[in-house]
Amino acid sequence: MNKFSLEAHLEEVYATFPEARRRPVIGITANYVDGDATLRDRYYKQVVAAGGMPMLIPPVADKEVIVNTLELIDGLLLTGGGDYNPLWAGEEPQRGLHAINAERDLPELLITRLAYNRQIPMLGICRGIQTLSMALGGTVIQDIDARIKHSQDADRSLPTHRIKIIPDSTLYNIYGEEEIYVNTFHHQAVGEPGNRFRVTALSEDGIVEAIEGVEYKPIMGVQWHPEWLEEEGLKLFQWLVGRAGEFARAKALHDKILTLDTHCDTPMFFPQGIRFATRDSRILVDLHKMTEGRQDAVTMVAYLEQPKEGRSFCEIAPFEVEGPRAYADLIFDKIGTILGENAPYIAQACTPEELYAHKRAGKKSIMLGIENGLAIENDLANIRHFAERGIVYITLCHNGDNAICDSARGSHTHNGVSEFGEQVIHEMNRLGVMVDLSHGGEKSFYDALEISTMPIVCSHSNCKALCDVPRNLTDDQLRALARKGGVAHVTLYHGFLRKDSEASILDVMQHLEHAIQVMGIDHVGLGTDFDGDGGVRGMADSSEMINFTLQLLRRKFSEEDIAKVWGGNWLRVMRQVQSVK
Repeated sequence: MNKFSLEAHLEEVYATFPEARRRPVIGITANYVDGDATLRDRYYKQVVAAGGMPMLIPPVADKEVIVNTLELIDGLLLTGGGDYNPLWAGEEPQRGLHAINAERDLPELLITRLAYNRQIPMLGICRGIQTLSMALGGTVIQDIDARIKHSQDADRSLPTHRIKIIPDSTLYNIYGEEEIYVNTFHHQAVGEPGNRFRVTALSEDGIVEAIEGVEYKPIMGVQWHPEWLEEEGLKLFQWLVGRAGEFARAKALHDKILTLDTHCDTPMFFPQGIRFATRDSRILVDLHKMTEGRQDAVTMVAYLEQPKEGRSFCEIAPFEVEGPRAYADLIFDKIGTILGENAPYIAQACTPEELYAHKRAGKKSIMLGIENGLAIENDLANIRHFAERGIVYITLCHNGDNAICDSARGSHTHNGVSEFGEQVIHEMNRLGVMVDLSHGGEKSFYDALEISTMPIVCSHSNCKALCDVPRNLTDDQLRALARKGGVAHVTLYHGFLRKDSEASILDVMQHLEHAIQVMGIDHVGLGTDFDGDGGVRGMADSSEMINFTLQLLRRKFSEEDIAKVWGGNWLRVMRQVQSVK
């Protein structure tokens, strides 16, 4: 082929269809020199060699530019360059500080923090590892006092010192060795990595040479410059591009399917004056976090604590109200205010069709539920009242027996569902309100299955076979629920996932896969219990919901099955229950 013939090159492009497969887009932060955004060719050539599509990110601190950039990329490469201004860390400059590059500091700190919130895979190189540390709670040593030389006069492609890699780390999995040789061009280094990272490699004098995320996020920083190390360096770029490819697939899937969390307790924080339209650190579900995690919908419940014997609900209610019904109404009024204030972005949904309509319109959805049938105040007419307000389910009880049924943590007041509770279930069936048996005692569960003419649900319950606590469901319960067409949604409360040590997203997946093994794929889903003590490492809040999809993809779930788990099964039951309307 004549390399100077444009037509010959075009013929090569059009030789097959499609013209090119979709490559993961890797955003690369640019250096800033004498008014120019610059970039060493080694960075983007290694990205291309690894199978990615490089995109230059100039040092711009404009929030809209950064947020829109993050929507376009699947991975972020933080490149090397000048020192950070120590004032960003609240420190004064030391004598050993070299030339700072102020033009880069704020843009890169912002984009790193925002990329972290969006679960975007990141690789930081030299200055980039320091960017990760500075942006995410760690510290940077301005001028290292080292026993070995951390700069080199040799060609950049030559390794000049060795590092020791911690086994059981991503870096070890990439290289398969505990010791490798690297190049080095630095005098700044990570001090303390902070609680979001762990150190995975050290030089012989103890300088941090690599860090990686501890929250099941694909984030890594290295102190050396792998872009110069050809095949050995390419391994890190292949890791980044591989993780970015997974992330791109998960994003595309979220664009197509509906993602629904069937239980959160965010209204419990209303007495604190939370601000749903901000990224409010007091709550785990807000507009920003839902957007970052690409979550479409959530069921927010009015939670009513069951008063102990001898006390009234009004004595323990967080707001001054006349009774349980008034309290639930107040919670729904406050949700209504949130919806009104953010009408372009979020709306109440009462049916599956409304959920899908909101997604098509670019809006998120809140569905309403009641946690504890105490809210109906022993009056069947109040079920209609709440149905007219748009609730989709009532959890019959909470932690304590009520007039409807015995709780999993109760004292067997009725030996299951009471006579009044039977009337409640029939009225809920008649009005198209889902019957939720999370928190119900085992006898209450089986009674409700027999009484209800519609499938029942467990909006946030795990598997007793894996974690033997009263709130979880036995395998027999799971099978009985599935036979009647119901669904059980795994939850993120650590005490229902495991009884010892810290629970993580991996425990969530174990409970999900066990439930699938017992019930089948058509009867499972996710109810996080966020803001009701739900949340684990890897799925700590709504911003991390896409991690659930990534775990499903890694386990080879089909897109059809992922759509079922993410709410499709629940909406099937909802349609059936609401068919009486």
